[in-house]
Amino acid sequence: MRLFKEKEKNKQLIMTYMIFTINGMLALSIGALLPFIREAKGLEYAFSGMLVSIHSVGNLISSFFGGTLAVRFGRKRSILFFNACLSISYLMILVSGNMACLVLAFLMTGLARGATSNFCNAVINDLAPGKAGIVNGLHAMFSLGAFIFPIILMGMTSSNADNWIYACGLMIVMGIVSWLLYLFIPVQNPVAQKEKGNAGYGFFKEPMFYLVIVTMFFYLCAEQGVIGWLVTYFKDTGLLSPSLSQLMASVQWIMILAGRLTAAWLTTKVKKEKLLPVMGIGLVAFFLLLISSHTTPWIVFGIMGFGFSMAGIYPTTVSFSGKLNQKYPLCWSFILTGASMGSILMPSVIGRIAESAGIGAGMSSVAVAVIVDLICIIALVTYSSKKSKQEAV
Repeated sequence: MRLFKEKEKNKQLIMTYMIFTINGMLALSIGALLPFIREAKGLEYAFSGMLVSIHSVGNLISSFFGGTLAVRFGRKRSILFFNACLSISYLMILVSGNMACLVLAFLMTGLARGATSNFCNAVINDLAPGKAGIVNGLHAMFSLGAFIFPIILMGMTSSNADNWIYACGLMIVMGIVSWLLYLFIPVQNPVAQKEKGNAGYGFFKEPMFYLVIVTMFFYLCAEQGVIGWLVTYFKDTGLLSPSLSQLMASVQWIMILAGRLTAAWLTTKVKKEKLLPVMGIGLVAFFLLLISSHTTPWIVFGIMGFGFSMAGIYPTTVSFSGKLNQKYPLCWSFILTGASMGSILMPSVIGRIAESAGIGAGMSSVAVAVIVDLICIIALVTYSSKKSKQEAV
């Protein structure tokens, strides 16, 4: 019986990693496809930024309800419902030129992405609560998917920009694949765990809960701002050619993949309280280098450093809340909901600034987010270190 359970856990781990790889493709497809969608549909900067934010709104909604509905109806039923939005949303993008339909489609991409993030992080946390290495491994798979998609898109559109529609077709297929993976993955419902832990709202009294939220909030401001607008920024400023702009998205994500694998290894050697501030310093330094560079070598170096530095921040921050998430089944939904507000806010801010002052000024606004995030990181690790010393006494 024990052997069966171990096999079930291994199957759950592998399938969760596969699903999160597809989620990485979904996340990168939003920013990578945006220039093609904007040109094909004749969209303005402000409306394009709103679409990215609408995606993040869907992400926020399902991040919360993906967890709360899982407690009520079970994880599998909940995730199958939300994941069905993935294929439908890209079909809508393909066939409709109506603005309202585009808004609904981008909302649905966010619904699929947020529910998957909630599901996969919750499953991995149940398998290995507080283990930064396993969480970084999960997010490395996300990076792998994010790295793959721009390369596929570049290959499809290198000879004809109109071929972006085939990339949408690919995401429809990936949506079907992920739905089938969810159908067959072994799942333990949080409802069954209520007797083992506290299912209430005691996490609202925990300072760690708020420190994790604000750290993730400003990180997601930077992440979604850069992911959503990076290709458009390089293409519209003329700093890089359209094909090279797409390639830079893949360069960024291969560095994120390398960074998350490195972070997964380092967290077994170095305390996460020491590792996270180094990542935060790198995030600030390389973003400032990226945004101030005007030659290809320095741009590439800035992207590589930024991607590598940002790689481990999200999963390592998540690991600080591992015990809370295990103790309170609803805690993770509230963390994701609060943090996701950053990914909603920043793309629209960039779009608004770009509309009036240019895309360069819009992207520069991300500097504020990365600097504040570094301050939050320092506060988080300081509190965690003090709490660990108090518990050891």
